[in-house]
Amino acid sequence: MKRKAFPFICLLAVLVFSSAAILPKKATKIYVADYENVLGTSLEIKIAAGNNQSARKAEAAALAEIDRLNKILSGYDASSEFSRWMQTRHQPVKVSAELFEVLRLFQQWRSQTLGALDPAAETISQLWKQAARANKLPAEAEIQQAVKTVQQQHYILDAVHQTATRTSDAPLVLNSFAKSYIMHKASEKSLAVSGVQGVVVNIGGDIVVKGDHTEAVQVSDPKASAENDAPVAVLAVQNKTIATSGNYRRGVQINGKWYSHIVDPRMGKPADAVISATVIANQATDAGALATALNVLPVAEGQQLMQTVPDAEYMIITRNGETITSKGWTKMARPTLPKAPVASPSPAREKEWDTQYELAINFELALIPGVRIHRPFVAVWVVDENNKPVRHIAIWYNKPKWLNDMRSWYATYKDEFAAGSQSISSTTSATRGPGKYTLKWDGKDDKGNLVKKGTYTVYIEAAREHGTYQLMKQEFTTNKAQHIDLTGNVEVASASLDYQKKPNGN
Repeated sequence: MKRKAFPFICLLAVLVFSSAAILPKKATKIYVADYENVLGTSLEIKIAAGNNQSARKAEAAALAEIDRLNKILSGYDASSEFSRWMQTRHQPVKVSAELFEVLRLFQQWRSQTLGALDPAAETISQLWKQAARANKLPAEAEIQQAVKTVQQQHYILDAVHQTATRTSDAPLVLNSFAKSYIMHKASEKSLAVSGVQGVVVNIGGDIVVKGDHTEAVQVSDPKASAENDAPVAVLAVQNKTIATSGNYRRGVQINGKWYSHIVDPRMGKPADAVISATVIANQATDAGALATALNVLPVAEGQQLMQTVPDAEYMIITRNGETITSKGWTKMARPTLPKAPVASPSPAREKEWDTQYELAINFELALIPGVRIHRPFVAVWVVDENNKPVRHIAIWYNKPKWLNDMRSWYATYKDEFAAGSQSISSTTSATRGPGKYTLKWDGKDDKGNLVKKGTYTVYIEAAREHGTYQLMKQEFTTNKAQHIDLTGNVEVASASLDYQKKPNGN
């Protein structure tokens, strides 16, 4: 007997959810490409086009523009134009229009936020990274010296001659503006291709949507660590950018306390009052700047700043758990995903999965340093001690016709996949490092019922289009908390299972 169809929980723009992206026209199809190791994070390009040829041309145009601009703006490539300019001092240097524009934008937002955004904030970030290595808080004198360094004038721009003069020795980082700027330019190049109606460019959780296409975008819960945790909101986005900044994915730990990677350049310390801020704006650089600024500024000041940008909307989640949204936010909101059905009480509850526990499935996809690579197809599911499938966790793909390359998953779940929703949505979140992911299993089967305590096996399958095939599996038991490391392979460099108490204890 066939099992009933169920909703698939998937990742980023290939997340298969009931909250679907809306196709602009019946004649168009959505073409998706996923990459790792792009601008230090992951990349998804989604094209609404009439045929595959147009979509592939649009994808190539976006990638070429990303590569071109990265050679200009990268702070990590010693040969980039920005890196070379950083080596100069006190002399006007003719720079490209792109570098000049990004420097101008940062200068503008430094003024507009009264110093809450500053390209020299890297000085403070480096101080706190050094403190983390020593596991000792920086001295107050060190903090004040860092603030003094940041408050200098770092460069002078001459719009007439298009020159930039470096005036300080402070390290400068353009990451927030560079990524937003590159996303905007890449999406424009892609949309300009004949036959393309809409484009979605998602780099590390910041998303540009352009053209005749409305995208369903899920907003990650900053208190949840897994890709398949329920979102805090679902939005309908068209011809706008949505950016999220928060303290929940990057930072340092000192004496057992977590400190955000987002720092307040005015105070010399990590920001901590806001844990996540999501902004929707007409311009990509506005959305990126505002999302970061809302993490740094006091909430009231951040709200005042938002009022200076026409048509911009926001959601702020504070450290105390308060959610604050703008008036126009709800107009873009869509119903969130329904929660899995709750099982009826069992007469023998001591035999059921302990609801205080969860299984975290962690894995890192294999990368080549400095090289952009396609992300492989990945499937994750759980079977019981009789090898009967009990829970489908995720399927990441972009071309359904190649799903049979995932031969173990395909043999197990092809019928449910064919019967279920195959719609595509995107997720906005704080930027992650490339290739590292966590999924969770809450102990419920595909029907929403708690499974029994016992022995289960997790399958992780990875297949690359016209490439290698890998299958990992690991048994675990629910009789005690445990950590299990799995042997990596050519596609999944490392993986582990953590059967553990939930962070909130329930």
